[in-house]
Formats: sequence, structure tokens, C-alpha cells
Amino acid sequence: MWEYSEKLKDHFFHPRNVGEIKDYDAVGEVGSLACGDALKLFLKIDPESDKIVDARFQTFGCGSAIASSSALTEMIKGKTVDEALKITNQDIAEFLGGLPEEKMHCSVMGRDAFHAAVACYRDEPTPREQLEGNLVCECFGVTDEQIKKEVRENNLTTVEQVTHYTKAGGGCGLCHEKIEELIAQVRGEHGKEGAEVRKPVKAMTNIQKIAKIQEVVEAEIRPLLQRDGGDVELVDVDGNTVSVALRGMCTSCPSSQLTKSGIESKLRELVHPDLIVEEVAG
Repeated sequence: MWEYSEKLKDHFFHPRNVGEIKDYDAVGEVGSLACGDALKLFLKIDPESDKIVDARFQTFGCGSAIASSSALTEMIKGKTVDEALKITNQDIAEFLGGLPEEKMHCSVMGRDAFHAAVACYRDEPTPREQLEGNLVCECFGVTDEQIKKEVRENNLTTVEQVTHYTKAGGGCGLCHEKIEELIAQVRGEHGKEGAEVRKPVKAMTNIQKIAKIQEVVEAEIRPLLQRDGGDVELVDVDGNTVSVALRGMCTSCPSSQLTKSGIESKLRELVHPDLIVEEVAG
């Protein structure tokens, strides 16, 4: 597993500014439960000074997503909107004492949520709407313009890095060739000569796969569901099919299908891209 700084763990176990602002001046939403990570950011802004007087968030995601959201709210409070817009996803990661590269998409999500909230405040199109572009990764809904933006801003050179920052390419893998072409395009290369192919998934025995699935369920997924009164139980693993039973509030939640999709996405990201999650009666 990855190594996390003490500051990151503090913001995960004791997140700041969790919740919503009822009379917010701006709100930004990014991600989706189906993709495994979602963030909703609320801002209260003083109209005279343009300073952010309060910021709160609601998130569904891993520990790094929670910590990144918590860090972001601490970083932007007290700043003017224009000052806060200068904060990059790299700044969020550095504030936390670093993020594993595999988790950099969490800092990107925080930055994007803030930019979306500012667009809401200023009645402008969101950055995602401005980028639009053509869909490249159907698994996670990432466009070519979004990929090119992260390649430019974070100096990405491989498909694997693009996956870490955007999740694109982290599902079925059919978009890897297109991602390579986009990297080459941004870096001014011709063809694919300068772009590395994403490293193949490390082979695991069935016992290793089951152990890794159990580890991710216990360390990453269950704590998030339990925060909202839900839970999940790992029932069986048959090849690449993972059977789970939803517990607690998850059983009656109208978004239980999205919860299942979120679990599947997280297991594909952290264990193996071919895993399929099915819900069974417990």
C-alpha cells in the first residue's frame, strides 16, 4: 500500500469544514458516485472584499479525496477569489505533505470543484463545460480536452500518469492508444515515439487477488460507507466477479446501484481493472 504523510492522515481522520452552507453564494460539483469519487464544495463570499469567508464540502471517495477536500477548504478561506484561483492541484498535494501519484486525481478533483464553484458565483460556464471536447474514456467520462489540460499542467508523459491524474484509462483500457496520441500531441512529438505505454497490470494469484480485495474493502470502502450509516460485506470472489452484500442504510438507499458502481470502480482502480461487482442478498 501507499505511504501517507501524518498531515494527510490527520485531514482524513479529522477533516475540517465538512458539511454544507445553507445560504451559500457558490457551489461546485465534480465527479460522480458511479466513478467512485464525488465532491460538492460550498462557498460563502463577502461581496465587498470578494474574500471567501467560509468553505465547506461533502465528498464520497477514498481517504486521499477526503483529505484533499479538507485541505482545499483550509487553503482558500480568507483569500480573495482571484487569490484562491491561483492554487493548483500540486499546491493541494504539497499542503498535505505529498500524495501518492496514484492518488493525484483527488487533488485535481478539489481544484476542479473550486473552479466550478467560482464559475457558478460569476455566472460563467464551468471549466469542464468550457473544455467539453470528445469523449475518450467511456469508463470514467473523460474527454480529450480534459486529458490535454492535465498533461500540460502536470507535465505528464505516460498513460499511467494520465490515469493517476484523471482516471482515464483505468477501466477497460481501450482508450490507452488514444491517450498516447494526446500525450504526443501536447508534447509536440510525432506519432507515439515519446509516449510510454501504460505498464501492464501485475499478475496476481487468486489468493493474492482475494487478499488485496479484502484489504481495499476494509481500508478504503467500508469506512466511507459507515460514515453515512451504511456498510458492505465481501461475500465471495469468483475469478474477476466480486459478490458483496450492502448493509445498514445502503440497503434502503435509492442510490444503492450507484454505491455498487462506486465499489466496483474503487476495486478496479486499486486491485484490477477487470473486476466486476455484483450485489447479492445477505
